[in-house]
Amino acid sequence: MSDGMLQTSVFVLVSALIGLLTYLKCRGKSDRSGSQNREYFLAGSGLSWVFVAGSITLTNLSTDQLVGMNGNQMALLAVWEFSAIIGLIILAKVFIPVYYRYGCTTTTELLERRYHNKHIRAVIGGLFFLGNALIYMPAVIYSGALLMQTMFKVDIPLIQIAAVFALVGAAYAFFGGLRAVAVSDTYNGVLVLGMALLITFLALYAINFDFSGIPQERLTLIGDENSPVPWPTLLTGMIFIQMYYWGTNQTITQRAMAAPTMEEAQKGVYAAAAIRLLIVPAIVVLPGIVSYKLYGDIGDTAYGRLVGDLLPPALIGLFAAAMAAAVLSTYNSLLNSATALYVCDIHEAYVSDKPDVVKLSAWVTLLLSALTLILVPVYQQADSIINLLQQLNGLLSMPILSIFIVGLLFKDVDARAAIIAVTFGVLFYGSLTFEFSPLYTTVHYIHLMAITLFSCVAVALLSNRFIFGKQHRWAGKSLELPASS
Repeated sequence: MSDGMLQTSVFVLVSALIGLLTYLKCRGKSDRSGSQNREYFLAGSGLSWVFVAGSITLTNLSTDQLVGMNGNQMALLAVWEFSAIIGLIILAKVFIPVYYRYGCTTTTELLERRYHNKHIRAVIGGLFFLGNALIYMPAVIYSGALLMQTMFKVDIPLIQIAAVFALVGAAYAFFGGLRAVAVSDTYNGVLVLGMALLITFLALYAINFDFSGIPQERLTLIGDENSPVPWPTLLTGMIFIQMYYWGTNQTITQRAMAAPTMEEAQKGVYAAAAIRLLIVPAIVVLPGIVSYKLYGDIGDTAYGRLVGDLLPPALIGLFAAAMAAAVLSTYNSLLNSATALYVCDIHEAYVSDKPDVVKLSAWVTLLLSALTLILVPVYQQADSIINLLQQLNGLLSMPILSIFIVGLLFKDVDARAAIIAVTFGVLFYGSLTFEFSPLYTTVHYIHLMAITLFSCVAVALLSNRFIFGKQHRWAGKSLELPASS
């Protein structure tokens, strides 16, 4: 049997096995007597802590992490993973109790309940939707296609590989719903983490665990002002980035909201935090550092080349199955959450309050997949996919987080003031961080995120007082349900 046939056989066998295990776990679990939204988007509140942890981990850990972070070829990027632990703890201790108290299907439902206004929910849901459509989904599909192209050293155009991922992922998201996505995420997660750890060990073994000859700036965890993550940013915008991503981002929190109880959800989040601490930092930076010693500065192609050179043919097929699963799992999760946002926050509020969720989801999935493929060539032009993602993230993350903060900490804030603040934040951050703007500044974008956050909070409160004539009141820990509940 040729190497190519062996790799393909292993790939197909492992992928089929995971599909079968997922089917066996999910069959007969659907509760059609309950809410169609909660069944399709929250797995009927039936995810145990194991599947919450597994789905959160693999939704976040995809090829944009493995390819992008290792593509920087430096240890410094591990600080993103260490700081993520704080974000997960905030999710467990602060946000999950509130989401469960309000019985939320989407994170933006919390905003509707706190501001007593459906329009603020639609605006923020729309921004989350655009973030998935324009930033995360194209990046995941692009990085996955790039990994396969470099790992197998094939001449197939990258857009064709991306198209296969997008079409298979769309079909999976449509037919599976969140339950199947979360279960397969967990099974795939075991495979992905295992293979990623193997690659890390083989990479270290290839250099005899000897880091000599690698520049010190690629080994430090304390970044200077010219590095991707200068150390002062850990004291400014970094904590808020993690609070936004893990605490308010629908794609992540949707898994935590799908557990039967708040306590079960918290157990899953704590388990995800433990994985983040013990495993993830090593697998997203060490292979990249080794590749610098072996090949020099080769950017985002580093991980794929290392895998292709170090693994024997049979294991390359197994690794390909793991990486394809990671791409599809993250893409499925993004599609499912984007569809939930559109259906629950926009369509049911303004078009029809009782749509055919499955049929509507199919159309949204189809349109999002087409848009993903249109945007893949844009991401091909980026020098570093992970740095581009984080910079683009600021356009939406801090304006959105500011509205959650205002809504939780203050009462009597007009929803229109919140919408003004969000609009201001997007324009303000964009004008400061992108070079084509006349207001462009060289201040690091993570610092700008903190500045944007506090500016948005101030704009919301000032607009509430001087434009709408309302006096906000401190809510503190008083997160009682609205009277109408």
